[in-house]
Amino acid sequence: MSESIPAELFVLLRTARHVVVLTGAGVSAESGIPTFRNKMMGLWERYEAEELARADAFRRDRALVWGWYEWRRKLVMLAQPNPAHLAIAALAERTPRLTVITQNVDDLHERAGSRGVIHLHGEIQRPRCFACNRPFAFGPGIPDEPEGGRRLEPPRCAHCNGYIRPGVVWFGEMLPQDAWKAAAKACEACDLMFVVGTSALVHPAASLPEIAARRGVPTVQVNPNATALDDVMRFNLTGAAGEIMPRLL
Repeated sequence: MSESIPAELFVLLRTARHVVVLTGAGVSAESGIPTFRNKMMGLWERYEAEELARADAFRRDRALVWGWYEWRRKLVMLAQPNPAHLAIAALAERTPRLTVITQNVDDLHERAGSRGVIHLHGEIQRPRCFACNRPFAFGPGIPDEPEGGRRLEPPRCAHCNGYIRPGVVWFGEMLPQDAWKAAAKACEACDLMFVVGTSALVHPAASLPEIAARRGVPTVQVNPNATALDDVMRFNLTGAAGEIMPRLL
């Protein structure tokens, strides 16, 4: 059991008019989706995740990169929303306005019932052409990948015959500007902000809580570990998101 939740926080939550929830990899990890800091497996044991999540890596060996992301996409499709996802979705029914911002590329928030989720780092289920940027639609079903994955040549674009790339933001790429602007606007307008399961190491997403904190807005961190935001947050709740978020609800 994590530490007790301050009574003041319950009062703030009951009276808030616009709540923002920023989630990171720790929330998805509780559904079994490995973070970039998890040990790689199978074909990819000799690589670091950061080496594969780059445009240059795709140019050098697109079958390797596409195969890795298809393995990750399979994990996403087999995973289920956990109590944190469900509590965040249910919270939207109990507060006048709730904005969910996520650094995760999966669709677990949506499957839990959240609407209008802002995806800062893209969505693994929405690939696009590496050449012309047109969207590409996956067929039905879960990728049939053996445990540990394998190299897999990506499909081709029906418009320009270019190769399809994962629909995520790679290292060295700009965030989707519409998503970033919407996220920053929400942080500038909210009166309560939760930061759940993020290490606060990936920028510019890590700067969003500071936008709210600078305005004097109550900010709440939910994380089992210490992070760079510990001194910024008004409340630091130590524990798993799947335990604390339902208790807040």
